[in-house]
Amino acid sequence: MVLHPKAKVRVAGQEVTFCCKASGTPVPKKYYWYHNGTMLERKAHRYGSRLTLRGLAPEQAGTYHCKASTEAGAIKSAPAQLTVLARGQQSCKPEPEPSLVELPSECPQDATGSRYYNVGRCPPAPCAGGPADQSGCGADAGRCCGVRRMEMREIPCAGSLLPIKVVAECGCGPCAQPRVLVQGRVTAADTGEPLRFGQIFLGGRKVGFTGYKGSFTIEVPPDTQRLVARFVDRQQRFVDAVKVLPFNRRGGAVYQEVKMLRKKEPVDLDGSRSNAIPLGEATGREPIGELVLPTGAFLRPSGEVFKGTVKASVTFLDPRDMATAGAASSDLSFTNSEGEIVPLRTYGMFAVDFREGESGAALQTGPVEVRMDAGQVWMPEHLQKMKLWSLNPETGLWEEEGVLRPARGNRGKREERTFLVGNLEIRERRLFNLDVPEDRRCFVKVRAYSNEKFNPYEQLEGVVISLINLEPQPGYPANPRAWGRFDSVVTGPNGACLPAFCDSQRPDAYSAYVTATLGGEELEAVASSPKLNPNAVGVSQPYLGKLGYRRLDHDDPNLKKTAFQINVAKPDPNNVDETNGPIYPYRSLEECEEAPVSANHLRFYRVEVDKYEYNVVPFKESDLTSWTGDYLSWWPNPQEFRACFIKVQIEGPQEYMVRSRNVGGSHPRTRGQLYGLRDTRSVRDTLLENTSGACVEFKCSGMLFDQSLVDRTLVSIIPQGSCRRTAVNSLLQEYLNRHPPVAENNHTAAFTMLAPVDPLGHNYGIYTVTDQNPRLAKEIAIGRCFDGTSDGFSREMKADTGTAVTFTCQERPAGRESFFQRLLTAPAEA
Repeated sequence: MVLHPKAKVRVAGQEVTFCCKASGTPVPKKYYWYHNGTMLERKAHRYGSRLTLRGLAPEQAGTYHCKASTEAGAIKSAPAQLTVLARGQQSCKPEPEPSLVELPSECPQDATGSRYYNVGRCPPAPCAGGPADQSGCGADAGRCCGVRRMEMREIPCAGSLLPIKVVAECGCGPCAQPRVLVQGRVTAADTGEPLRFGQIFLGGRKVGFTGYKGSFTIEVPPDTQRLVARFVDRQQRFVDAVKVLPFNRRGGAVYQEVKMLRKKEPVDLDGSRSNAIPLGEATGREPIGELVLPTGAFLRPSGEVFKGTVKASVTFLDPRDMATAGAASSDLSFTNSEGEIVPLRTYGMFAVDFREGESGAALQTGPVEVRMDAGQVWMPEHLQKMKLWSLNPETGLWEEEGVLRPARGNRGKREERTFLVGNLEIRERRLFNLDVPEDRRCFVKVRAYSNEKFNPYEQLEGVVISLINLEPQPGYPANPRAWGRFDSVVTGPNGACLPAFCDSQRPDAYSAYVTATLGGEELEAVASSPKLNPNAVGVSQPYLGKLGYRRLDHDDPNLKKTAFQINVAKPDPNNVDETNGPIYPYRSLEECEEAPVSANHLRFYRVEVDKYEYNVVPFKESDLTSWTGDYLSWWPNPQEFRACFIKVQIEGPQEYMVRSRNVGGSHPRTRGQLYGLRDTRSVRDTLLENTSGACVEFKCSGMLFDQSLVDRTLVSIIPQGSCRRTAVNSLLQEYLNRHPPVAENNHTAAFTMLAPVDPLGHNYGIYTVTDQNPRLAKEIAIGRCFDGTSDGFSREMKADTGTAVTFTCQERPAGRESFFQRLLTAPAEA
């Protein structure tokens, strides 16, 4: 499906057009349209690939999707929501929705003991189209609800007034169209060697290359529902990787690590004889099966039989080896006869490469036999459903090649055993798969939070949650026999719902291994030992017990804390304890996606050193549509985010909070006005005694949102303790002197500068990274700052490398205020 219908809002009496388009061989010409799952009569609506509804009535609201079919199969589009408003009803209410931001620690709490302040937000919902709207098939951005007017307020905080902008009114305007990107790195699954200058394809179209270190950036085309990318090693050392990459539809970049499977070393075969190649022998276990090539099986592309020496490379991905899950291609899905994309459960994948021994020319094969050992299939019901599939590299979908049927077989001197036997012809370089369509399916609800408090309004969007389905050994839930499939979903404002195999009879028939990453950083799962706390995990008893929740370090504290495993126990509809998540039946996806935050769900959270951010103009970094064009916006350009950090070395007996205060420095519209505050706790250097370092964000100098004049931000760096400035990086000081005006540094407890416009680098103690995703820009800059280099990355603080300013701090005598406290209580005097 290359064009999906889009969500629309209309007023009763107006008309609407939905469009879809499918590609295939032969070209699809038959289209069917459905309203809330019921097919619409073709004669009554006279539709083809377009559906037009005139004189809309409220009962015509709901979901619409199309299905295209040919003799080769069928495919369904994604559903599109039609909202029909009554005449006079507003699609964008002028009153903003509540949205809370945390105020700095020195601000007083309100009557309820909260330091959160409601700044309001406008939901980015589509607005009603006008009567003269286009047909709806083009790339029309449409109109969306957004901020119409903001107001400045002032909050009394520790003897001064803190400015804050709040949304005063919402209204309809052009929809924001943020760039949607997938970034990452492609490396070998076995050694971590990068794929250098590998080719990247979307569909059949080449879109670029990987970099020297395997890095890549893919811009997601508009209206993409499923992003299928193929990575090709031009030196042919790796099997082509076809990946279905998750992305954030709301804009920004998602980071993905892509693993490639190294090709098996070729063996010489005699093309004039029959040959058998084992599948899956390397793990020290019995092979899962074998590929049997009869005499005369090898063919040149012309059809001529080749009987010389054949260089044969057969690379098998064995799901009995847990480490191979990350290197598997595609997302193990196929299209059924109804056109729905449904999941498969794999028993192994193999890639073949046959070449003439002397010339190296590629060979095809006539009919060959795939034999699978039935003893390796642990679920008896799978024996009747096993099929042979090949991967379409353009769609990322598996296509049926044939059925495997039971047959008796003799393996030399070993005992006779049953095989599942199927045939295929190898005409093009594809990946093949031994798979079972699995209809016991559920969804698992997972949310990610910015910290361990699990506040509903501190959820993280843009987190990639990955779930690997495991088949545990009976009685040993922590010791999986094999993995069956994997899925990745990006969290939105209400978390993520991940598809998983489940069973209603045996809770432990399938288990799931779940991880979460944000910009390449792994998030932490909630602990399961020494005591399981249902309130922290997010699932109430007794269902939690049935799920058998275990964090990876449950038995071994040396293991990572960044994954958990559960039994995917299908909920019993007659048991009230199991009807509120976190597992939902497959037909209840909408219920899972719209579940309130109070419903059961599983959790990850971000482990950070103490850190606090305050913006005068509120902005949610996980939702780029929340950006507002304002002179005081921390990020002046929603298409490109430049993160700036300064490295501070602190010599003192403990770790200290360090604040950056950022105000307008040279722009006439913002001079002296606050942009925001950043607080960061210094991190101890494990190699240096009584030394810690802090990587403190400041607002970069540069153009403001109107892109007409540069502002050099006036940045003050203030450690929160009895500290005095003892050194400033000489290169930085020289740069600031050469680029006047120079900020006054007349107080030894702080460091003030008019921030440099140039991206200086580690020699100056300044770290600058530009990216389309603000979080990713910050993560990369922090990694470089910790490392003290301009191209490295570290989570270990190297406090004396690449620093800009040094403070010496001491324990303060009792009763004496620090400069930072005086700044809060008596700012004018300080």
